[in-house]
Amino acid sequence: MLTRYLTRLLMILGITFSVVGNTLAAEVDPDLPDYKPIAGISGSIKSVGSDTMNNLMAHWTEEFRKMYPAVLPEIEGKGSSTAPAALIAGTASFGPMSRPMKDAEIDRFEEKFGWKPTQLPVGIDMLAIYVNKDNPLAQRGLTMPEADAIFSSTRKFGHSEIHTWGDLGMSGDWKNAPINIYGRNSVSGTYGFFKKRALGGGDFKASVNEQPGSAGVVQGIARERYAIGYSGIGYKTADVATVPLALQEGEEYMPADEEHGLTGEYPLTRFLLIAVNVEPNRELDPLRREFIRFIYSKQGQAEVIKDGYLPVTAVIARRQLSACNIEPGF
Repeated sequence: MLTRYLTRLLMILGITFSVVGNTLAAEVDPDLPDYKPIAGISGSIKSVGSDTMNNLMAHWTEEFRKMYPAVLPEIEGKGSSTAPAALIAGTASFGPMSRPMKDAEIDRFEEKFGWKPTQLPVGIDMLAIYVNKDNPLAQRGLTMPEADAIFSSTRKFGHSEIHTWGDLGMSGDWKNAPINIYGRNSVSGTYGFFKKRALGGGDFKASVNEQPGSAGVVQGIARERYAIGYSGIGYKTADVATVPLALQEGEEYMPADEEHGLTGEYPLTRFLLIAVNVEPNRELDPLRREFIRFIYSKQGQAEVIKDGYLPVTAVIARRQLSACNIEPGF
């Protein structure tokens, strides 16, 4: 069901891909506009939220500052759960999130301002399960019930307990080695997304080594031969490998790559979002308006690809610009 839903969603939104060799590769939608700077833009871009999107926000603001040197970025990435509170308090102008806002967060925002927050999809991420580069599991893959049994104490998908690599059928020095688990802390949108999708809403094992940042998860796995963990695909390094995933035993294992992310076949595909306070029927201030226009331009979506994520399309861009009371103009 998840695969069919994502495939249909990506087709409806017109996610763009091209064939390179025998695989699909992400490309910037040619219908997106080139960004053209205007005069008089200055001030601070205050971003509070997702650690997963920290690098992407830094890339965007760096390119934006090349056109607007008087703009000063202030980026804080401690987790998606910090974004709604910062927007409500007025200490952030942008709230990057790797998950949608929860109903309670939306309600608190609406109580303060009288309208709902605007949540802008700005890129597509694949949440990967990582192992050390020497781990044979990267060649075999995991089913989602197996992943649940590794990370979860509740095992909502009904699989038997998994504590050692031998429980996954591995032999030799792997057989009796305990599985050392890495993950994110509870303020992270990545934590919430993985809990919902991979654990069926169940509870994480108490033995999970919780990290405050996405890079920390990958670094821990790179150091430990018998480790496993989850993090955004944009944080992949040469010292770790991603594990292909299948929804159930007997189904095809899907790697965390562009081809299977773009078709929606990879089970842990998600939108990256930026939450913004947009008053209905009122224009945004020039700085926020131009930064959002830049994100939804060819240049802005090129940075999404450079950071290891998949771009959104002109269909999405037009819709989201309009949601921010910005005339798309293309």
